[in-house]
Order: sequence, then structure tokens, then C-alpha cells
Amino acid sequence: MVNKLIKQIGGIFLCSCVLACFSLAQQPTSLEQQYKEAQEQLAAGNYSEAQRSFEKLAETNPTIAEIHANLGLIYFEERMFQPAIKELRRALKINPSLSKSAAVLAMSLSEAGEYSDALPGLEKGFRSPDPEMKRMCGLQLERAYTALKRDSKAVEVALELTRLYPDDAEILYHNGRIFGNFAFLTMQKLVQVAPDSVWKHEAAAEAYESQGMNDLAITEFREVLALDPRHPGTHFRLGRTMLARSRINSSANDATNALSEFQQELKVDPSNANAAYEIAEIHRNAGDFPEAAKFFEQALKYYPGFEEAHLGLAATLLAEQKAQLALPHVQAAVALNADDEVAWYRLAQVQRALGNSAQQQKAIAEFQRLRAKKRGEQPSAVQIFSRSEVTKQELGPQDN
Repeated sequence: MVNKLIKQIGGIFLCSCVLACFSLAQQPTSLEQQYKEAQEQLAAGNYSEAQRSFEKLAETNPTIAEIHANLGLIYFEERMFQPAIKELRRALKINPSLSKSAAVLAMSLSEAGEYSDALPGLEKGFRSPDPEMKRMCGLQLERAYTALKRDSKAVEVALELTRLYPDDAEILYHNGRIFGNFAFLTMQKLVQVAPDSVWKHEAAAEAYESQGMNDLAITEFREVLALDPRHPGTHFRLGRTMLARSRINSSANDATNALSEFQQELKVDPSNANAAYEIAEIHRNAGDFPEAAKFFEQALKYYPGFEEAHLGLAATLLAEQKAQLALPHVQAAVALNADDEVAWYRLAQVQRALGNSAQQQKAIAEFQRLRAKKRGEQPSAVQIFSRSEVTKQELGPQDN
């Protein structure tokens, strides 16, 4: 087993000239030699031999703190947490100044499920100036706080770890669990304190929607509107769920009802660019380009950086043979998201309509590069877990 802690902490207990010289200075040469050999075994990764050597040293020299500290570290790395706790406590009793031994003791207590006893040491270790010690204590602190049902404190630690180690895969994994657990507990509490509230029904609706359980989501969204007909965003979300169901069931009735809900949302909130966009997209797909253009423009009025609306309006203007008017919208879409293959393809269409062959070829080449790259990539976590707020622009038969 790779001795991760010894490597990560940077040889905290391995330098005899730093840690053991005071304790061993007055000892016989044979003891110094034994200690040196044990450390060399540890440094070389011969952990079983190092463990046996330090056990012998601890038995014959019970008053040397560094021997117990090294032995405790080895036990910790071998997941022998109770022996680790025993040795580390012995080391600290002899020499309370071994702060890093105290942190390893706290982590050992946490691993053994003794969270209350571990907490003070973990909290102190999390304030350590040593980045790796802070990291390891932080992860254990999340675990201890969660076990002790101090979930808000676990979230605080997770946020700080995310700030300090934004690209650490292990931290991202554990923080995802912390945040997910906290969200679940918060929703549980919402159900307990306000079972008949608008917010409880909205939370349930959005949960069902995210799982593709459209019938249940629609029922819950309607409960929200029964309690508050002008609740912001709910007509839009209800319309989106109906639209999703219509695509599965090929239901014209659901599609018509979805359009009605988007229209209702604009009556409640004319600035809802998502609702205006969905209305525009429905009109565009039906071939009603003047109405589509009107609602795409309304969406962009309130949300100028709306990439999908720029692309939708560009496609609409192209269909109306207004390529010059479409050009600034596809250029805006490319500027907003240069990795969107649809934006580059639509730009190529516009350049072709304008007779700009060189610019058309350049856009087509970028489109082909992005498409080939996309085919060779695995979907990211963001793509797997995220939910699009609006209907994405896609290439269809009309784009040939």
C-alpha cells in the first residue's frame, strides 16, 4: 500500500535531525542507529519492516515521543486506527508540541467513528498553514460534522475546501455529496414546516421535472398555480414540462397547452426571456416567421446575451431571406459561445447567402472541427447532470 499520508505531509516524522535529535541526543549510539534504520525503512516504503522496527523501539524506549508518533502514523496509514490512537496519544502525552501528530490523532479518531473527540483536533488542523494538512483535516471535518448532524458546518467546510482546492477531484466528489445531502435535508424540512405551501409544491414539481416524471410535475405545478395564479416562473415551467411530454407522446394538445402557458407567463412577467423564446421557437417551427421574429426580439430585449435567441432569430431571418439582418445575430452567438457547432453552421449559412465564400468555408471548417471533437468526447458531468432551461437550437432538415 502506498503510504499516502507520509508522502503528502512531506515527511513530517522522517527527518531525525529535526524531530528526534532532542530526544535521542543523550541516547546510546545503538538506539540512534536503530531509529535511523527504522526511518530508512519507512522512507523506502518498507512499511511492514518499519512497523516492526518502531514497535521494538517503542517497547524498549517508551519515553521517546517521536518513536510513538512514527508508529502511530504507520498504523494510521495501515488503517489500524485504534492502535494509531493509542500510540499518538502516548506521543502527545510525552511531547504535547507535536502538532501534526495531534492532527493525525484527530483523523484517526474520526476514522474510528469517535467524532466528538476528533472535532477539536480536526478544527485546529483545518486552520493549519500546511496546505496538505488543511486539506486532509477538512475532508475529515466534513465527515465528522455530517455524522454529528451539524450539516450547516459541513457545508461551510465544503465551501472553503472548494475555494482552496477548486480542481481537486476527491474534494469535488465529497463536496458534491455534502451539498446534495444538505439540499435533501433542506427540502425535507420544507415539507415538515410548510407541507401545503407554494414552495413545497414547486420543489416537488421541479424534482419530478428533473427526473422526467412529467405527469407528476404537471400536477404539482398546477397545485402551485391554484395557490398563487401569478407565481413568477410557474407558467413557464409548466409549459416546459408540457412541451417535454408532447415530444414523447407526439401530443398536439400538450404542445398547444404549452404555448398557452408561455403566453400566460408573459402576462405575469413580460421580461421572462425564456417564455418569449419558447413562443418564438414554436412559431418558427410552424413556419410563422413574423411572429417568431417578434418574440425572439422580445427575448433579446430583456436578455441581450441570450445565445439561443440570437440563433433562433438568425434562422428566422434566413428563412425570410434577410441574411444581412441575420449576420449580427450569428456573430453574436459565436462571440457568446465559440464552441457551439450550431452557431458556426448558421454563420456559414448566412455567409453563403451573402456570397462570402471565404468566410463561409472558414465557418464550415470550424463547424466540422467542433463536430468531430464532440463525437470523440465523453459527456462531461455538467452535460450529464445539468438541465437545459430552454429548448436548444439544433440542426434540422431546414438547415441543409
